Amino acid sequence: MTLGVTARSATVGLLNAVLGEGMLLSQALAEDAGFLDGLGPADRARAQRLALAVLRQLEPVDTALKPLLRKVPPVEVMNILRLAVVEIKSGAAAHGVVNTAVTMARKGNRTQHLAGLVNAVLRQIDETDLKGPAQRLPRWLRQPLVHQYGRDAVSAMEAVQATPPPIDLTLLPGRSAPEGGEALPTGSVRMTGAGQVSTLAGYEAGDWWVQDAAAALAVPLLAVSAGQRVLDLCAAPGGKTMQLAAAGAEVTALDISGPRMARVAQNLARTGLNATLVVSDAMAWQPDAPFDAILLDAPCSASGTLRRHPDLPFVKDGSDVTELVALQAALLDRALGWLKPGGTLVFVTCSLLAAEGEDQLTDALARHPGLRVVPAQMAGIDPEWVTPMGALRLRPDFWAEKGGMDGFFMVCLTH
Repeated sequence: MTLGVTARSATVGLLNAVLGEGMLLSQALAEDAGFLDGLGPADRARAQRLALAVLRQLEPVDTALKPLLRKVPPVEVMNILRLAVVEIKSGAAAHGVVNTAVTMARKGNRTQHLAGLVNAVLRQIDETDLKGPAQRLPRWLRQPLVHQYGRDAVSAMEAVQATPPPIDLTLLPGRSAPEGGEALPTGSVRMTGAGQVSTLAGYEAGDWWVQDAAAALAVPLLAVSAGQRVLDLCAAPGGKTMQLAAAGAEVTALDISGPRMARVAQNLARTGLNATLVVSDAMAWQPDAPFDAILLDAPCSASGTLRRHPDLPFVKDGSDVTELVALQAALLDRALGWLKPGGTLVFVTCSLLAAEGEDQLTDALARHPGLRVVPAQMAGIDPEWVTPMGALRLRPDFWAEKGGMDGFFMVCLTH
């Protein structure tokens, strides 16, 4: 990209990376990817917001465009059209949106010959409508979830995932939330329409950090006490590390990613909290003494986070789930070996799939005869979230009227 690039053309570049090249949006947003070069902070944020909006509505948008196209144009042109439709339907002035879309098409080597098509299609778009069903989950994910939860529940999850999620904050004890926040029953504070996080009151002072309300339940489930020696495995981006440190625990946080752990260090510094940070592969690392408590947020399909990461269905195909399930089991077995007798371990995945949750628990109990579940009992949780085995099963459609939550499986174990 060159200086002077608009947020809209950067948005199309991001969409081309995800939908044309199979790149994760986080990769396309990275500084070394170059898609946002030349943009100021406000335009960078706008480009990201627009790209997310298109990905959340891709199927309804394509349904609206289909009658207006004799055949599907190249992905670069489709993405110009998709962005324009989303902008028009969100209330932007149609005339300006259409003119900008045509200008973008004319400037592209692979799109300039279709600028007339872009103009002709978008001039008709007011006659279309995006009121159809919400963006559906990909088949590889939707089928097992329908089997597990039922069609109505999956449709409810899709409806939540089609809208931008609110921002949830976890507060340091004794600190205040920014004005306008809603206190959730579990203790998180939900901000709706908060804008740029770093401009909110209390950010610089380290009064709080961003953490989905569902993710914030893992540490209360572990129920650590001040002074306990606690291991946070697969710790980045660090929300749970900070919760543990704020509870007064002596925290060791381990993650395989150096750059992600650098962010953990920055957040600890901002909030004035302390933890020992270790960059290492948990399958190779060995502690020098056992722990009172361990939190294992295991690598998974991330199928519970689609409301925040709507690019995942277009990049992933489920082919890695079997390998991830094996890694989760290996990490769990290894971590149990680092636990003091009578200690507790919370196993967490941000997945909606039973293979990465309920089935993992069943298999772990079979592999470890002395292992048992500590039933979930925390303030603010709905009893319906607790599974028959005592684990927590959290879904995007829970608290739908408040904006939903990420999907998680969590269980507290002891032996």
